[in-house]
Amino acid sequence: MEPVEYLEHTADVKFRARGHSLDELFENAGLALIGAMIDPSTVRVVESWPVEIEAESLEALLYEWLSEVLYLFEVELAVFSEFEVDLVGRGAGWRLSGRVGGERIDGERHLFETEVKAVTLHQFELRRDEAAGEEIWTAQVVLDI
Repeated sequence: MEPVEYLEHTADVKFRARGHSLDELFENAGLALIGAMIDPSTVRVVESWPVEIEAESLEALLYEWLSEVLYLFEVELAVFSEFEVDLVGRGAGWRLSGRVGGERIDGERHLFETEVKAVTLHQFELRRDEAAGEEIWTAQVVLDI
């Protein structure tokens, strides 16, 4: 199972993230978002930022999670290479407690391939599959660049 796969798209960046659990899927989707802009292997984890989100559906929670990672990138002028997520389903909704780890942008080490403007709902998809008796969660996301 490839955790992240970038797909062809005419004007934007499209990816599929996968995980053996929802937590792992959300973590890999965060990595894919950052990976669309910069090589995450160039990012050291010297700071961390907490993330707390609630939403009515898993799809809305994933969208909000990615939007929050992008928000932190823009506001904190930071890039990330480590993502920790803990999801809890509560009644009619979901709650995410997480943390992103990384560092402030260093123009000499962090070379940007593109800049992501927004997470979109265009072709947005979240699904659970079973392959060879193993559960795989997959998300498809298009990023506006």
